[in-house]
Amino acid sequence: MISWMQKHHKYMVWTIWVAAIGFIGAGSVGWGSLHFGSKASAIAKVGDIEITQQELNQAYSNLYAKYAQLFPNSFDEKMAKELGLIQQAFKATQIQAQLLNFAKQNGIIVTDKEVAQTIEHIPAFQINGKFDKKAYKTFLTTKRMRAKDFESNLKNDLTIQKTLNLLKVKPLNLELESAAASMNIADKIAYKIVTDKDINVTIDNDKLQEYWEKHKTIYKTVMTYELAIIWKEPKDINTTDDELKAYYDSNSFNFTDAQGRVLSFDEAKEQVKQELALKATKKSAQLDYIALKKGKIEQPSTTKMILGDKKLTSNIWKEIKERNSGDILKPKIINGKYAIIKIVAINKPHIKTFQEAKADVEKNYLQELTQSALIAKAESMVEKLQENSPIKTDFIKMNDFNKIKNLNKQESLQFLQKLFISNKQKGIITISNSKIVVYNIINQELKKADTNQTKIIQPIVDKLKSDIFQSNLIQELSTKYQTEVYAKGLLK
Repeated sequence: MISWMQKHHKYMVWTIWVAAIGFIGAGSVGWGSLHFGSKASAIAKVGDIEITQQELNQAYSNLYAKYAQLFPNSFDEKMAKELGLIQQAFKATQIQAQLLNFAKQNGIIVTDKEVAQTIEHIPAFQINGKFDKKAYKTFLTTKRMRAKDFESNLKNDLTIQKTLNLLKVKPLNLELESAAASMNIADKIAYKIVTDKDINVTIDNDKLQEYWEKHKTIYKTVMTYELAIIWKEPKDINTTDDELKAYYDSNSFNFTDAQGRVLSFDEAKEQVKQELALKATKKSAQLDYIALKKGKIEQPSTTKMILGDKKLTSNIWKEIKERNSGDILKPKIINGKYAIIKIVAINKPHIKTFQEAKADVEKNYLQELTQSALIAKAESMVEKLQENSPIKTDFIKMNDFNKIKNLNKQESLQFLQKLFISNKQKGIITISNSKIVVYNIINQELKKADTNQTKIIQPIVDKLKSDIFQSNLIQELSTKYQTEVYAKGLLK
């Protein structure tokens, strides 16, 4: 997975600055101290724009949150370091600074009124669809941000958004027609579907053993933990509506729906009750934690869990991974109750014996044998397709998936997409490990695009042209506005 992410992260990092007000709701993730040079007030300068450590921390936090959302069960600080997330975050702030320089040079500004109007329309700062100043202040307090800093970040985001919007260029008619024409290439083909049912393979035990020897490092036991957990159910407490309302008023920002809208008191009432019940249980949970640590209470029976088991949260597993056998975690809230977790034992992965891994080895080896035989059979049929009673079609286009017999919709779409980007008149197209299509293009023609197709293709061309334009713009700005770095470890 790391190799995939390293290959594609250059495309993902753009999301940092493209999404206006992307920092709302993002958690704070620290990444260690920098080695500062003489200019401690800034870590870098791009053109006339300085980049502060706070801005870099925010970019890192946003990027970390996006990766963690994409890979919830596996992304952590170690992986972030391997991917060079600090350098990615700096690149994002560098791009932002380049665009702000460009906006400044060309007189593109965002007024305080525009910033205020944007804040008023953020769902997290609204109650019953209207801006609530208290919700806004609560947000700033929760995030430990000054209104001045938040609004400055927002103004920068809006400036970049306005700059890119002003630079949008509509596609030319010729571009639209060319793109639409690509949808109208039609092929008349002959094809034959070859499946694993056409293949007979047998497993030689000696070769199976050799296969395992070659690949045995991938056949490992899973990481497991033996955990002793004390569960503390929330206490039953009697609270008046006035007490619930008072707590809600002080913490209303914490009670939101899936869209980030602050819930009304009536909507959040049950959540408020649960939170107050948990607060009343906290002291008891802390006392049990201390008692378990001192050996004054009996350790509960252990439970064996696979690393990442959904019974615990990803944040708790992250902490467990950083701890040692015998450690006890401070009380954590899991599914509405407190848990005091002791790590009794850590069972690290080890390579399975041949007998332990045999079922999986046989499955993988058989799949590999079958696929190799399938490819060989399909390739042998390419030049002799006519002798194998192929199916012949009329002229078909990329979206004519319903005209491909003996393939389901998904398979037909996959086949046609690969067929129309291939530069070979005849060949094979792999649909899955167990299915290959042998084809031969008998004839080809280009049909004229109609008005509806041009309308359908326009948003795609708009996006493609915009992406290419922005990419070229950033490349041009990187040479126009020089970057001076005052801290180590920010550049690759």
